[in-house]
Amino acid sequence: MKIPFTSDEFLAVFERYNEGVWPSQLVLYVLAVIALLAIYRNDKRGRQVLFAVLSLLWAWMGLVYHITYFSLINKAAYGFGVLFVIQGIVFAYVGIIRDKFSFDIRIDIYTIIGTAFVVYALIAYPLIGIVLGHMYPGSPTFGVPCPTTIFTFGVLLFSAHRVSFFVLLIPFLWSIVGFSAAFHLHIFEDIGLIISGLVSTVILTAFRKRNTDVDQPSLVH
Repeated sequence: MKIPFTSDEFLAVFERYNEGVWPSQLVLYVLAVIALLAIYRNDKRGRQVLFAVLSLLWAWMGLVYHITYFSLINKAAYGFGVLFVIQGIVFAYVGIIRDKFSFDIRIDIYTIIGTAFVVYALIAYPLIGIVLGHMYPGSPTFGVPCPTTIFTFGVLLFSAHRVSFFVLLIPFLWSIVGFSAAFHLHIFEDIGLIISGLVSTVILTAFRKRNTDVDQPSLVH
């Protein structure tokens, strides 16, 4: 895969982005926490809040990161931006308008994996970046595609049922495209992107998540 920009040019995009949108990064972290808290409500309003946050995050990545900043070094970013906005609309439709999801956070392998991905996206990802020499502002932060996609997969793993591949298609494709490019550019913290994409897509589409009739310890009341 031929990358039309250098690693230095790629990291410079993050620097321009982080300086240009500050302090929005803090707001996006707060929204992530709100989304996680909303899962525990597991009622219609909580689900609407959760998917409103996911919809906003994906629209933000499409319009602000891809189209406004990444497009400066890669014209393909316009196409990526459109797809990310579409994904935001998908989340709004299935999660807010249709209310097709339910969440049941139990002490099981799905919750453990989902929690691991969320923690990786919000905490481990930037710490690994620092170890690898990717120092702020020239580093990926929550709100740009790779860590935010990992977060999205982690949240969806809390779903109580299977998830349509239609809902996962764009995040799954990005986990492959984003990782392949980032790996060539030595953004090795994005190893978590391909792992979360493959693992989550298989689990969410191929297995029935939980039988809520079975009496298991639950973290949602």
